[in-house]
Parts: sequence; structure tokens; C-alpha cells
Amino acid sequence: MSDAARAIFVDWEMPWGLTLSIALAAALYLRGWLALRRTRLAQFTTFRLASFVAGLALFWIATASPMDGFADALLTAHMVEHLLLMSAIPLLLLYGLPAVPLLRGLPLRLLRGVVGPLLRATPLRRIARGLLSPPIAWLAMNLAFLGWHIPAAYDFALEHESWHGVEHLCFLLSSLLFWASIYRPWAADKRRDDWGAILYLALADVVMTLLSAFLAFCDRPVYPYYIDHPNPFHIPVLDDQVLGAVTMWVLGSFAFLVPAMLLTVRMLSPRRTRSVV
Repeated sequence: MSDAARAIFVDWEMPWGLTLSIALAAALYLRGWLALRRTRLAQFTTFRLASFVAGLALFWIATASPMDGFADALLTAHMVEHLLLMSAIPLLLLYGLPAVPLLRGLPLRLLRGVVGPLLRATPLRRIARGLLSPPIAWLAMNLAFLGWHIPAAYDFALEHESWHGVEHLCFLLSSLLFWASIYRPWAADKRRDDWGAILYLALADVVMTLLSAFLAFCDRPVYPYYIDHPNPFHIPVLDDQVLGAVTMWVLGSFAFLVPAMLLTVRMLSPRRTRSVV
């Protein structure tokens, strides 16, 4: 291990608040999952439990582990962190069908006395339906993505740790909305398998591609933070920017285009065609 990497590990401090919150979410899900297994064994499989727990673990790695220190030092690591928050983590969490297990995991008194009435409130249900509509969810994620990559906002988040946490939360929540609006992670709901969902994913990839291409082909460092805070790995700032942009470009496109291709195959399959006819 290099001295620079060792220094990041030495400076790292466990964020106990975030770590305990993630552990609590895992415990609530597990409690609800065990209760649901008694009557819905086929739906709430062990794989769904593993997926949700893996999503929480990856969230901890991206935001609470020493990886966050590497993200402060290198644009490439920061882009990997953003990709995890916007693609891998939301998909893993949503595949676990988290809504019902998390609710069943709550203490019964809290569920009946506070959470249940709140979730049944008409204004809140209308807000939730609005946020989960594809146009709103698409705009929320892409505006958060572009907004936090504006140089002033990007540098501000790196300079202020609390705002860096807000940035992470914006990425995660907006991405959960984005993926949930087409995946529909509720036990009684169906995925949105239509051509609109494919266009939805393709247009998101266009946004990712435009920003990635700008960062990759720009002939100067875009973010002053990395000029003012040279990385301890002695990687030239512009090289780091190009590598980070290419990483975001390639892996980000996979995150959008692979589901789009799978949906296309599903839509064009003979069985699907027969069912539509």
C-alpha cells in the first residue's frame, strides 16, 4: 500500500451516526422479511434479502468507509462514488422490494399509531404519486446529477463535509425515484415494460454522455478544488479528470443501456408479441 493510501486509512474516522442508521435499516428489513416469509415465501426470497443488504453495505462503503477519503483526493474515485449512489445501490435496494418489509419491521405501535396514518394521508399519497411519475423522477435525477457537477457546487460539497453528505443524499434519493418509477418495487405492482421506459433510460444516458464527454475532452481542469488541493498520488489533474470522465461514461452507460436492451428484448419477444395481440 502506498503512503498516500495509508494516510487516507489513518485519517479515516467511523461515522457512527450514518453507520448505525444503515444497521437499523438492515435490522428493520430483516425483521419484516422474516415475518413475510411465513406467508409469502416465493416473493420474499433469500436473494431479495441479500440484494437489499448488499445495497446497504455498498452505501456504507461509498459514503462512510475510507473510499470517501479517496473520493476527496481523486476525481476518478469521486465519479465511482457517484455511480454507485446513482445506479448500483438504488437497484440493489429496490430489488429487495423494501417498502413492505421495512414497514413490517417497525414496532406495531409505531406502525399503527404514527406511520400508518401518515402513509394513508391523501396529500402525502398525491405527492408520492407525483414524484414517482416518470417525467418528475427523470427530471429529479438528472437535475441533481447536473446540478452537483457544476464546478461551484462540486467544489463547495468537497470543501464542506456536511454539504458533501447532502450531495450524496440528493444522488441516492433522486436515483431511487428514477429507478422506482419504471421498476415499481412494490409487491402488488408491475414493472413498466414499454417503449416509453426504453426512451426514459436512453435519454438519461444522453445526459450522462454529454457531461462525460465534456469532462473527457475539455483541455483544462474543470474543478478548481483539485488544483488547489493536489492529490497525494501525484496523478496530473487533467489525467485524473479524463480517467474519471471515461469511467463515468462507460459504467454509467452500462447502467442505463443494459436495462434498456433487456426491455427491448422483452418487448420484441414472441411471447410478449402474442400477449399484446
